[in-house]
Amino acid sequence: MDLEKRYLKTLDWTIILILAGLGVFSYLGISGSAAGVDKAHQQVVWYIVGFIVLGGMLIFDYRLYHNTAYILYAFGLILLIGVFETKPINNTTSWYDLGPVLFQPSEPMKLFTILTVARYMAKRAEDPDRFYYFYKLIPVAALVGVPLLLILIQPDLGTAMVFTGMLATMLIIGGIRLRHALYLFAMVGSFFGAMTLIYEYKQDLFFKIIKPYQWDRIVFWMDPDMDAMGKGFQLKQALIAIGSGQLFGKGIDTPTQASFGWVPVGESDFIFTVIAEKLGFVGAGLLMILFFFLIYRMIRIAMEAKDPFGSYVVAGVVGMLTFQVFENIGMTIQLMPITGIPLPFISYGGSSLVTNFMIMGVVLNIGMRKDKLRFD
Repeated sequence: MDLEKRYLKTLDWTIILILAGLGVFSYLGISGSAAGVDKAHQQVVWYIVGFIVLGGMLIFDYRLYHNTAYILYAFGLILLIGVFETKPINNTTSWYDLGPVLFQPSEPMKLFTILTVARYMAKRAEDPDRFYYFYKLIPVAALVGVPLLLILIQPDLGTAMVFTGMLATMLIIGGIRLRHALYLFAMVGSFFGAMTLIYEYKQDLFFKIIKPYQWDRIVFWMDPDMDAMGKGFQLKQALIAIGSGQLFGKGIDTPTQASFGWVPVGESDFIFTVIAEKLGFVGAGLLMILFFFLIYRMIRIAMEAKDPFGSYVVAGVVGMLTFQVFENIGMTIQLMPITGIPLPFISYGGSSLVTNFMIMGVVLNIGMRKDKLRFD
């Protein structure tokens, strides 16, 4: 332990204030949804727990996380495998039922994967040929791909997609060659091309690969009016609610579509809809500005980190949060297909919120120890 005054002076207090501001938006969004004030009060408790966890992550030098990365990764894989023996909740085996709380192991696995990939890449940071050959990307892809596939099998497509955002930013910071990036894009494009041909000529096989409910999300994302009171209902109501908020919103205490339950899961996946309806374009815009400054401050920390490991870790976190924010907000305004990705620090949920605070604790830890010790 070495949490001393000289480190507290270099702590990025702006990020702490941003997190507190996000907490206010979280409370307003949850209390304005059909879940009501009781859930919002529970979220306040989780926020208190989250700040305590964040403080705990600052106590130890972040090199401890470097040294234990592989152990944490193995532990996370065990949790992901063990979850398949649990009772399905909402048709997915993604949760451990711990009585008063539900624990989702894929949430901390995000951090464990980032730490592990960062350690692997940092060890090779001085090698100018680390990514010269395409096959050298395979170990990094495997470290991300194994938990991604386990989460995909649960099935939890939304969370699995977050891992691709983490991988992309870490490879960019790691110096992936443009040629190799084009190879990866070509592989992704080939996959979608093959799936298109399979859908056209072998639909039985297609729907063995893609679940019917996943395909419905794409179809009714493109045109929710095809079944406005059925499979397109969620998106349609979200668009109506956001539009009805107009510039300044309907007000915090005004009954709205969200508060009457017309916006499904308004306390979680569609909480941005609730905020936009209550606070309007101005309030929703302010929320996005907070996320922008949070990501900006993290990019600063990544640039000023004293070693490659720190830079890679923060880069992975930036990719993770950026993807989640873009996907969650995008799906509520028909910019992206609907997935079960929560809005970080805003959506209701203990395991997700506390894990995000844990991750921010690691980021702040890297930022506050960016300078080597000097003797006065």
